[in-house]
Amino acid sequence: MPELPEVEIVKRGLDPVMRSQVINECEIFRSNLRYPFPPDFCEVLRGAKVESLCRRGKYLLIYLSNGYGLIWHLGMSGSVKIFPAKQSYPSFERVKHDHVVIHMQGGAVIVYHDPRRFGFMLLEKTENLNCIRPFSKMGPEPLGNAFNGDVLAELLQGRKSNIKAALLDQNVIAGIGNIYACEALYMARIDPARICTSLDKKEVESLARSVRQVLQKAIQAGGSSLKDYCHTDGNLGYFQHMFGVYNREGENCPDCDCDLSVTGGVQRIVQNGRSTFYCPRQQN
Repeated sequence: MPELPEVEIVKRGLDPVMRSQVINECEIFRSNLRYPFPPDFCEVLRGAKVESLCRRGKYLLIYLSNGYGLIWHLGMSGSVKIFPAKQSYPSFERVKHDHVVIHMQGGAVIVYHDPRRFGFMLLEKTENLNCIRPFSKMGPEPLGNAFNGDVLAELLQGRKSNIKAALLDQNVIAGIGNIYACEALYMARIDPARICTSLDKKEVESLARSVRQVLQKAIQAGGSSLKDYCHTDGNLGYFQHMFGVYNREGENCPDCDCDLSVTGGVQRIVQNGRSTFYCPRQQN
């Protein structure tokens, strides 16, 4: 599933072709994705000017001049492709799983492709966006000025879950998924099985810094392309080549020179139904 860095990169790709532009036309090629499209979906978008775009956690929010906001989630396999004004997107070129096509006044065409259809697009009045779930309960943005060690310590206070589960909880921190939780814990040298209340102030501060640094590095690297994710221009991210532990079971982590025949290298365990990768030597 695209996590914060991947969604941020999609947002940055969309911004220059959507912001301050009018949506000329919208086409949908099925009645539903994860959820049914609102009956007036295309009607609301048609003729509306895009006032701004932002990312909240793993969601894209597109604010329209008609008082509506478009809530867009990429699901497990969703990707967005932009065809610039000079590069046409005739309907006969539409490929399987292209479910939504948005035509901008400036000539750009935005295509949402989602083979597994776990993504969705919903409409909500702009004034209600911060009051509805998941946004009403969502935790702070880890790249925002309001996030630091003190804030994370407060969010973790009294929590009896393991720290990996807490990082995945969108009510604790927005936007972190399995990949970046594993990588942040590795960077902070924290055992993913540790109970939240067992972390001291120094460890929490280190984890807050690591979360921010891992996400920033992933954005700079264009995100992680493991299966379906790609940039809006079709290029792939390359942060997967920089993983310290994620999906590297049995390998040495970058900071180890241990004998794999003795240590077994990076380990994989299952926590709360998700695979966790960690280095038992560095994260003890």
